Amino acid sequence: MKRQSYTLFCFLLYLLLLFSCSTVPVTGRSQLNLIPNESMLSMSYQQYDQFLKDNKLSTNTAEVERVKRVGKNIEMAVNQYFSQKNMTYQLKDYKWEYNLVESKDINAWCMPGGKVVIYTGILPITQDDTGLAVVMGHEIGHAIAQHGNERMSQQLAVQLGGVALATALATKPSQTQQLWMAAFGLGSSVGILLPYSRLQENEADRLGLTFMAMAGYDPRKSVDFWERMSKAKTGQAPPEFLSTHPSDQTRIQKIKAIIPEVMPYYKGN
Repeated sequence: MKRQSYTLFCFLLYLLLLFSCSTVPVTGRSQLNLIPNESMLSMSYQQYDQFLKDNKLSTNTAEVERVKRVGKNIEMAVNQYFSQKNMTYQLKDYKWEYNLVESKDINAWCMPGGKVVIYTGILPITQDDTGLAVVMGHEIGHAIAQHGNERMSQQLAVQLGGVALATALATKPSQTQQLWMAAFGLGSSVGILLPYSRLQENEADRLGLTFMAMAGYDPRKSVDFWERMSKAKTGQAPPEFLSTHPSDQTRIQKIKAIIPEVMPYYKGN
C-alpha cells in the first residue's frame, strides 16, 4: 500500500513538473513556473496600481515623454518578434504601461503584463534614448522570460513551503507581498533583495539587446551604459539595480559576445 501511494505521488509530481514547464524565448531554456499566468497578471496589475498610488510620478514632461516613447518602441519590437515566431498568444493579456517615478534611487523594473517603472535616479546614467532602451529592453526581457514567476515559485517553495500563490496570499499576505516586491526589483522597500541569477541576467541581456536592436537602437551602445552603471557602485552601498543586476567585467564581456548575434536585427548600421 505504501509503495502504491509512493508511486502515485511520484506520478502526480511528474505531471506537475511536466505541465508547469515553459520555454524562455530566444534561449529556449526550459523553466519551472508553478504560478498560473492568470494569477501572475492579476497580482501584477494590483501591485502596479498600488505602487503608483504610493509614489510620486514625475512631472518632467520631456523625460516622461521619453520614457513612454522608448517604451512603445520596445513594445512594438517585442510584438514584431513574437509575431515572427508565431507566439503572439503569449502577449494577448499584456496591458503595457510606462511610468517615470520621482526617486533618487537608481532602479527600474517591469512586472508581468508589461508594467514598467523607471526611477528618475537612473536617468543620469541612461543619459539618452539609447541608454534608456538598454534598461527598458533588459527589464522587459526579464518579464518576457517570466523570471519573476520563476523567482516567486522558488521563494514560495523555500519560504512558504511550496503553497499555491492564492493560499499564500490568504494565509500570509504580508510575507507573500514582500516576496513579490523582491522578485520584481522593489526589494529595498520591504528590506529584501533577491539578485537575479547569472543565467537569468544573461537571458534578459540577450532578449533586451534583441528588442532594442529591432526597435532601432544600436546594441553596441549597451556596453557604454553598463560601464557607466558599474561606476555608480562607488560609495557606501550600491544602488538596488546593481544589487539585483550585477555589473562587472564578466557581465560586460558576455554582453560584448552577444552583440554580434543581435546586430542583424539592427537596421541603423
